[in-house]
Parts: sequence; structure tokens; C-alpha cells
Amino acid sequence: MNPFPPGADEDTPVFVISVAAQLSGLHAQTLRSYDRLGLVSPGRTSGGGRRYSVRDIALLKEVQRLSQEQGVNLAGIKRIIELENQVDALRDEVRRLTEELAHVHAAAEQAAAAIHKSYRHELVPFRQETALVVWKPQRRR
Repeated sequence: MNPFPPGADEDTPVFVISVAAQLSGLHAQTLRSYDRLGLVSPGRTSGGGRRYSVRDIALLKEVQRLSQEQGVNLAGIKRIIELENQVDALRDEVRRLTEELAHVHAAAEQAAAAIHKSYRHELVPFRQETALVVWKPQRRR
């Protein structure tokens, strides 16, 4: 069963700030502060109201954990989040490039197969280590 509204996923901003505060275990003012600091930036309605996604709620919980349990200050948490986002972007880029490389490799294999298929088999392979014997007729006595 999908817990999200129709057409929504974990990135869809659906929760108002009071619900997000309750789900994350934080005060609504803390959520506003995190938004101002750029730690967790929720979606906005056309009227400017904040809407939090499931992913935002998880990030709020992670910010709280890093702050309370690990003793990381908010500037450090912001840097951690930025680096994690960069790592995610790089992983996506590696995945994209790997797929592109697989397609290029497959195309090269097909091109090589087509070239080999077009050979007329007129050439005979010659190995370098094959000895060449020259026959000379002997003179008669």
C-alpha cells in the first residue's frame, strides 16, 4: 500500500509545518530556523507556506541526531549535508556514465561485427613465426 497521496512520492512536499514538526519531534520554530539556515529547505505553496516531504522529515531527524547525539554544530551539519548531496550527484553521474559507456561499447561491438561480416575472405592470415621455404631446383650433372 502506498502511504502517499495519488501521484506523490517521498520527495513530494505534502506536510504543513505543524505536522512536519510533530513527525520529526522538533518545534515548528526550529524547522523555520533550519529553513533560514539552509539546512532543510521545504517546498513552498503559491502563498509561501512551507510544505515538507517525507525526505525532508528524515533529514530533519538526521539534523537533530547529528546535533544532539554527535555534538556537531549547525555549520558542520550544513557542510555534511552539502557533501552528502555532492556524493549523491557524483553517484548519479557515475551511474549515467556507466550506462552511456555500456551503450557505446555495445555500438562498437556491433560495428566491429558488421565490419567482420563484410569481409570477403580473400585475405589469408599469415603468422610471423611461419617459416618460409624457398625451393631451388638442383642442377643436373
